[in-house]
Amino acid sequence: MSGKDYVEKDYYKVLGVPKDASATEIKKTYRKLAREFHPDANKGDTKAEERFKDISEAYDVLSDEKRRKEYDEARSLFANGGFRAGGPGGTGSYSFDFGDLFSGSQGGGGNGGIGDVFGGLFNRGGRQAQPRRGSDVETEVTLSFEEAVDGATVPLRMTSQAPCRLCNGTGAKSGTTPRVCPTCVGSGTVSRGQGAFALSEPCRDCRGRGMIVDDPCTDCHGSGRASSARTMQVRIPAGVQDAQRIRLKGKGAQGERGGQPGDLYVSVHVDPHPVFGRKGDNLTVTVPVTFPEAALGGTIEVPTLNGPSVKLKLPPGSANGLTLRARGKGATRKDGTRGDLLVTVEVVVPQTVTGDALTALEQYREATASDDPRAALFRAAKGA
Repeated sequence: MSGKDYVEKDYYKVLGVPKDASATEIKKTYRKLAREFHPDANKGDTKAEERFKDISEAYDVLSDEKRRKEYDEARSLFANGGFRAGGPGGTGSYSFDFGDLFSGSQGGGGNGGIGDVFGGLFNRGGRQAQPRRGSDVETEVTLSFEEAVDGATVPLRMTSQAPCRLCNGTGAKSGTTPRVCPTCVGSGTVSRGQGAFALSEPCRDCRGRGMIVDDPCTDCHGSGRASSARTMQVRIPAGVQDAQRIRLKGKGAQGERGGQPGDLYVSVHVDPHPVFGRKGDNLTVTVPVTFPEAALGGTIEVPTLNGPSVKLKLPPGSANGLTLRARGKGATRKDGTRGDLLVTVEVVVPQTVTGDALTALEQYREATASDDPRAALFRAAKGA
């Protein structure tokens, strides 16, 4: 991509967000579009694949605060007619050809940002292209309830910018090699005299790369960068929760010119369990008990997640909704210890009562007729 194309391309329009969109809005929109146009969901659809590449390219720039600022400044300053030179009374003007000015959008050489255009204002010497950190990559994974509690190793498929495989990032067609730019002698910048000062700007002949590609690669068209899809095995730590975002350092897109790789951010979704719930590091379960168990007390057996059942003592007179605690039977914490299992008692009332059970309940009702559980309620109501 040429510098002119880079500056003129409206990444906000590509994602369909306003220019003042927040980072959260940009991320949310990108994730929605990425799922819609991902190659895995549109096999054989070349238009969807191209749309996905455009979306990824736009997000690669707008998700990085520094690069977004550089991009906005470049469009504001240079997209409509170039930069006026000559100082007061000057009549000439010239247009910068930015080439790889924003090195995150293309490979090979290039400069670190719009501030570098003026980096040589007080320095006539050359400047070597600097390494650039790879961009961060976002993906999603859905885990079962058990996997989230105990941790799991899962395969993740990701698409990001990487050196073109066909040309190994050189931008040159197979069998050929780029040549050092004779104008900037490989530095990627040239100095233009402006009276007592020198203005350093990207070399127009090599577009800031320091190298000239005479026969471009057919895949990346000379940029040296291409969208790369890869699958990697990632360990999701035990105790992860639904909607949690995990950062895996150094697992993002590859860096440029020897720069460090970016990070991988994984958004986790956890499927619900039919029996167990979760509150932080504790698991929850509701256990039904009979009326005699609740009234007289006893020992009840309770299931655990991926382990043997436990027996808990139910005290006499246990009310509906009472919570018991089975220690160490919850989710795994970061330090390797486990939370607790919170057991909520639910007293079961039979729908039909017959035979000896009916006779016994009628006798019980007669024996407790003088005990009115609502008496205190009426006394409080009259005194209000």
